[in-house]
Amino acid sequence: MRIESVDFFYLSMPLVTTEADGSQDALLVRVRAGGFEGFGECEAAPLPSIAAFVCPLSHGACQPVSASVLGQRLDGPADIERIAALVAYQSMDLLQAAHTWSGVEMALWDLLGQARAQPVWQMLGYRHSHPKTPYFSVLFGDTPAQTLERARQARASGFRAAKFGWGPIGQASAALDREHFMAAREGLQSDGVLLVDVGQIFARDVERAAERLPALQQAGALWLEEPFQASAYDSYRALSERSGSVRLAGGEGAHNLDMAVHLIDYGAVGYVQIDCGRIGGIGPAKAVADHAQARGVTYVNHTFTSHLALSASLQPYAGLAEHVICEYPGSPKPLALAITGSHLLRDAHGQIAAPDAPGLGMRVDVAALAPYVVDTEIRVKGQLLYRTPSLM
Repeated sequence: MRIESVDFFYLSMPLVTTEADGSQDALLVRVRAGGFEGFGECEAAPLPSIAAFVCPLSHGACQPVSASVLGQRLDGPADIERIAALVAYQSMDLLQAAHTWSGVEMALWDLLGQARAQPVWQMLGYRHSHPKTPYFSVLFGDTPAQTLERARQARASGFRAAKFGWGPIGQASAALDREHFMAAREGLQSDGVLLVDVGQIFARDVERAAERLPALQQAGALWLEEPFQASAYDSYRALSERSGSVRLAGGEGAHNLDMAVHLIDYGAVGYVQIDCGRIGGIGPAKAVADHAQARGVTYVNHTFTSHLALSASLQPYAGLAEHVICEYPGSPKPLALAITGSHLLRDAHGQIAAPDAPGLGMRVDVAALAPYVVDTEIRVKGQLLYRTPSLM
């Protein structure tokens, strides 16, 4: 079969704020081929991602992503890999291409799974989809009291593990950050698993990050996530050598396989977190999972948006029984929940797993998305390059 169409749907909450919450808007991708359709989700600003698919030719190495996708054959996983290489070569100077392609790639896997009546994880070569233990992913509060309340909410919701991210951490003193860490620990109780994400706040500054280590150790944090910019490998290694019981985690900012590999090999992280909506899709994420396993590093999914993205994020390591930590959006916006008509709910043991159903195993509820559609047009010299397509 050949790829007949690729449709993008820019979705948004009525009000988008500077809160570090990626579920406030979304870019849903629908691919059709051979009488089947598949869905994916880009983890990036929607409008420039659409533009990367439809923009006019700039030069031979800066072609729109559509030039490498539309009309291509899609008969098996090798075709997805082939198209990915074509996108990387023909759009190498179009820096948004990796994010745009990520959502398309997910949709291609979903579509291929529908055509083959196989779940994606099975097409990746796994024999089983092993259960994962989800952690409640939420932002730090503006005050330690708010952080304490959010930790109690996570525990009351049945989550033993929780990750607190961004918020005021790193914006003021290490002493104030300590209050937040200890509040999170109190709310999760002594047996809870505490994870901390500081959203690259320290850029490359190892000393400022190291000032937080004693408090993190006192609070019993399992990891410190993204203390530095995504490619600051030297800083990661330097802090890793000093972090003691608190391992470093990172990788969500990797937008290609090599960035993730370098973070493992040179950055010395203990946990590598990959977002399929950024790295180029499910295929390269699976390659990272294989590399992490070979290096003794724990692979973890990264997702903070819809359950479609959550399912995609589970596929690359579904078959790795010993890699069990799983990010689970704790308080997504209504838009993110509306994208799928079904959700990945925890079982009696508090675990989730990549679905056994064909493709990504999620039903996109197109009717429920109508209130969130952002009507959009892109024109150049009067020529219409993109108009919001019909959801049906």
